[in-house]
This record gives sequence, C-alpha cells and structure tokens, in this order.
Amino acid sequence: MVGLTGLEKFSHLEDKIYRTIELTKTLRQEKEALERELAATRREMGNLLDEKDRLENQVERLLGERDTIRMKVEAMLDAIAVLDPEMVEALRK
Repeated sequence: MVGLTGLEKFSHLEDKIYRTIELTKTLRQEKEALERELAATRREMGNLLDEKDRLENQVERLLGERDTIRMKVEAMLDAIAVLDPEMVEALRK
C-alpha cells in the first residue's frame, strides 16, 4: 500500500466519522420506531386483556343463567309429572 499523506488519512477518518454519525442516526430512528411499536402493542395487549375479562364475566353470567333456567325447567317438568307422568318421560328422552 502506498503511504498516505496526513490529509488523506484525515479524509479517511472524516469519512468514517460521517458514516458512524449516519449509522447512529439510523439506529436511533429504528429504536424510536420500535419503542412506539412496543407502546402500541402494550396498549393493544391491555385492551385485549380487558376484553378477555369482560368475556369471562359474560360467560360466567350466561352459565349462571343457564343453570337457573335448567332448574326452572326441571321444576316445571316435576310439576307436570304430578299431572301427567307419561308426558314427562317422553319429554326427558
């Protein structure tokens, strides 16, 4: 390699510094974009967890209603059984 003059060495160093600055800018922009994406994902996850809780509560409520209706239907069938036992057997099959 041919010996470089002081000015050429300085020019190479200057180029490296500018490339490093550009790389730093790019990395900073990518970091900021990832931080925004992470914040959005956390908000979405919070919303999904809220929705999950709401749906779980709704399922519990509906299961409770189902059990209540089942008990009422069974009570009605028992009341009908007193009047007509053959019809109740047909309905339970």
